[in-house]
Amino acid sequence: MNDQLLLTNLRLFRAVDEEVIKDGAVWIEGNTIRFAGAAADLPSVPDGTRRVDAGGQFVMPGMTESHSHLSYTNDLPTALGMKPPQEAMLHGIDNARLMLGAGFTSAISFGSVHRVDVYLRDAIGRGQIPGPRLVASGRDLGGTASNADLHPDYAQPQMEGLGILADGPWAVRSAVRKLKKNGGDIIKLFLDGENLSQYAPPGELTYTDEEVAAACQEAHMRNMRVATHSRSAAAVKQALRFGADVIGHANYLDDEALDLMKQNRHRVAVGPAIAWEVEFINHCESLGFPRSHVRAAGYDAEVDATVDAVKRLREVGVKVLIGGDYGLSITPHGTYAKDLEYFVDLFGLSPAQALLCATRDGGATADPSGMVGTLEEGKLADLVVVDGDPIADITVLQDHSR
Repeated sequence: MNDQLLLTNLRLFRAVDEEVIKDGAVWIEGNTIRFAGAAADLPSVPDGTRRVDAGGQFVMPGMTESHSHLSYTNDLPTALGMKPPQEAMLHGIDNARLMLGAGFTSAISFGSVHRVDVYLRDAIGRGQIPGPRLVASGRDLGGTASNADLHPDYAQPQMEGLGILADGPWAVRSAVRKLKKNGGDIIKLFLDGENLSQYAPPGELTYTDEEVAAACQEAHMRNMRVATHSRSAAAVKQALRFGADVIGHANYLDDEALDLMKQNRHRVAVGPAIAWEVEFINHCESLGFPRSHVRAAGYDAEVDATVDAVKRLREVGVKVLIGGDYGLSITPHGTYAKDLEYFVDLFGLSPAQALLCATRDGGATADPSGMVGTLEEGKLADLVVVDGDPIADITVLQDHSR
């Protein structure tokens, strides 16, 4: 059986830089790229190689959703973790298929109800269900009165839902060990909260340095990575000082936080996950929040601060990733590519730069071994064919039929 495939007559975005090769070719052997470049440079391929004319379509690496919640069920934030595990798993299977069909072939979990993402990862890996290769986190980890502590004491649901609450360094270590025991690849650690939170606003740290140090040390010694929810400069600095690997949000940066980011730029990536704020502002009235209340709570200011933060992060060479709390009622599953539009229209990146964030930089973060994210010889043949030109119109990636 011949396992050679040659794609020709395509516009090729390899994601090693911003270049689009107008007459490109990709030669694949098994699941490995043997050549990706200009057709004029194509070496001789074996006799019997299957040849496919791509008809001038756009070929690019698969994208990475770097702030993924596959087990979320398009509910209100207040309903997170309230569905039974069986229902959450069924939704997760649908969402994994939907994410893959949207061109996202890798994902980093930023929290899962009932450890659904661990089971999804394994089923995807076995070929049992379609979905992106998944870095699974299991449940969120946070302290009492953190953003993982969603319910008042008088109404604590008697179920295993979204969050694990652990207070004190040894309890935190125990929680990380449980996440490892239950199959996690990365831990999601809450270091501060949300503007709407009554007891965990951004800027108010919800873990001590000792607790964060314990979490990061325990995770790293067990070959796990650490992703943090860090909106404020204080939470960003805490994450960086103790070795977090992926930082979610980083909306507010002071000079000290930016300098630490620059020092750690070769090992840390940031996912601003701006979709939640933008869509909450757009739809707040339908959720029962007056527009004036949302503005007073600081969401407009947070978007403005994030625009500035992303600009400063890119200036010092920090990887900024696509992905943003999709799976809520206002950010439904399947709309993941909307993030690229935000990167262009809100953050001021060119479409090619946004694609690099989604492919090269996201792939390097999801798979540090370097096998995905760019189309180069020796890497996995992890690619997407697009009927349209994302360089001319980044929104074409939002149309799954294309």
